[in-house]
Amino acid sequence: MAGGTWTLMDVDRDVYVENLELGPRQLGPAASGCGVTLRTLRGGLREGLQLLEVSNGALRVALLPGRGMGIWKIWHGGDEIGWRSPLKGPVHPRYVPLMEPSGLGWLDGFDELVVRCGLSSFGAPDFDAKGQLLWPLHGRIANLPAHQLTVSVDGETGEIVVTGVVDESRFHFQKLRLTSTVRLKPGDPNVRIHDVVENRGGNPADTQLLYHVNFGEPLLAPGAKVVVPAAEISPRDAVAAASLEQWDVFGPPKPGSMESCYFFKLRGDRNGATEVLLKNPKGDRGVSLRFNTQQMPCFSLWKNTPAKVDGYVTGLEPGTGFPNTRTHEAGQKRIVTLKPGGKAKYDLMLRYHADADAIAAAERAVAKLAGNSSPKVHKEPKPGWTV
Repeated sequence: MAGGTWTLMDVDRDVYVENLELGPRQLGPAASGCGVTLRTLRGGLREGLQLLEVSNGALRVALLPGRGMGIWKIWHGGDEIGWRSPLKGPVHPRYVPLMEPSGLGWLDGFDELVVRCGLSSFGAPDFDAKGQLLWPLHGRIANLPAHQLTVSVDGETGEIVVTGVVDESRFHFQKLRLTSTVRLKPGDPNVRIHDVVENRGGNPADTQLLYHVNFGEPLLAPGAKVVVPAAEISPRDAVAAASLEQWDVFGPPKPGSMESCYFFKLRGDRNGATEVLLKNPKGDRGVSLRFNTQQMPCFSLWKNTPAKVDGYVTGLEPGTGFPNTRTHEAGQKRIVTLKPGGKAKYDLMLRYHADADAIAAAERAVAKLAGNSSPKVHKEPKPGWTV
């Protein structure tokens, strides 16, 4: 039967494992074809950062406990799922100057497939009337390390579960905790993420969370398309409004082009479950994201298509709000307030589609959610949705 639980890190108990390899003997027959490896990266900006790789026979997932439990990349056979950042990452948080005066220091570490934005804030840098930085771009959680990390394997089903705990706390201020659980079933092309954000302080705490899920080549290419069950669509700004008719289709890399972003209200089933799809130009490879609009009522599409060397990438981004300044989002009541001891739960599933039949099934699922109603399309930024 085998299986079991391995503690890789527990600061309270002074437990730290630097390298680990779990194979068939440890994982058991139910996890045939699966494996777990932990290693410490060396050289360049990644020096000292741990990489936890989990293989389930269908996918190989690279997790970053030192970067807020983000997912660096996923591989399906020879297909790489992620994007090619200009950075030589993954980047250790020590090299990311979050609070530099511009508020853009977060970009110094940005190269993951799945990166969380939050927990106290996400979105654009926020400044006070005197120009003092209040909240930096996309918050702190992606550059904070886990202090607890475990891997467990179900001896009967072979399911591999990785759990990491990350605190975002400051004396006299917030005491927030992220407990992230990532699940992989043998042979299944799905990665299931279940996150719990908890207020461990004695006062109410305001929180935000957005999943910045990023894709580049080979999925992203001229003619690639995103398919969503939109109820309402709005461009973020004048740049996005100018290309509104092509919001769902991607062009070629264009040096000097500006990013564009679109905001959505999505349709879901009666329980709030929804799904979005990114498919390549041939329609034979793609990725779906499944999440719940009751947990994350807002969805953003970020299109960044400059020269390849500058970062040809798109972001599919479900969240508790839109990535505006925190001040604006608070004014629109898109902030989640947790009472002392309160918790908020978030679920995200990433599914890889390896052939045209799987893509067609995903498109039918989105079409079912969309129904027969056309979305309401705003030709200019919708008041309240944009600063």
